[in-house]
Amino acid sequence: MSKRPFIAANWKMNKTVRETTDFIRALSQTARTVMDRDIIVAPPFTALYAACDAARGTSIRVAAQNLHWQDNGAYTGEISAAMLTDVGCDYVIIGHSERRRLFAESDIDINRKLAKALAVGLKPIFCIGETLEEREAGQTLTVIGRQIKEGLNKLSRGDIESLVVAYEPVWAIGTGKTASLAQAGDAHRAIRREIEVLYDADAAAALVILYGGSVNPENIGALMAEPDIDGVLVGGASLDLASFIKIIHFDKT
Repeated sequence: MSKRPFIAANWKMNKTVRETTDFIRALSQTARTVMDRDIIVAPPFTALYAACDAARGTSIRVAAQNLHWQDNGAYTGEISAAMLTDVGCDYVIIGHSERRRLFAESDIDINRKLAKALAVGLKPIFCIGETLEEREAGQTLTVIGRQIKEGLNKLSRGDIESLVVAYEPVWAIGTGKTASLAQAGDAHRAIRREIEVLYDADAAAALVILYGGSVNPENIGALMAEPDIDGVLVGGASLDLASFIKIIHFDKT
């Protein structure tokens, strides 16, 4: 199934409000000329309102980088799903490997976050992936299978229609290393098979699956030529406007 390429920028803990608005306003010029692909930007929480304002009237969509599964309460430092929709977010990244590794988020936590995001109409970008130790131990498919099953626990077939999955091998994030095309392709096919088992073949075929892990202008074309890779989740290379524009304008090789 041919899908619109999905190009998402995860800025992590980078960019001020001014830097965010300047970037999005400049990016909007490119977005006008590339109408056959989806462009998503995920700034830090402090810049979300400004990002949504700057993106208004353009084809650029804004994602948050995280949320809490509770609606409100004594959760100092957390942000609710309703707060994200209130500022205008369409997407939210959930389960990024840095959240799992640095902040000890479990599959149960991630499942709660996915359910809450979907309940308020946010589209989750659900991140999964193995560590280097898990890959070297031959556990890649076991790990991503567990993350999918536990992360999507009790989510309906209808919920899956609003979901984007991002495969991000942890050993390739911010390291300059990229999974080989064979490694990435195998993982993406395994994800699609898992969704087919849990739901059905149509859901698996329609699912948008992204690759994340040291994506850059030099490797984007080859990655996007893989039949089961529908888009990318870009980290460091998305912080520079010229670099991100080159990624958006990729040509399949």
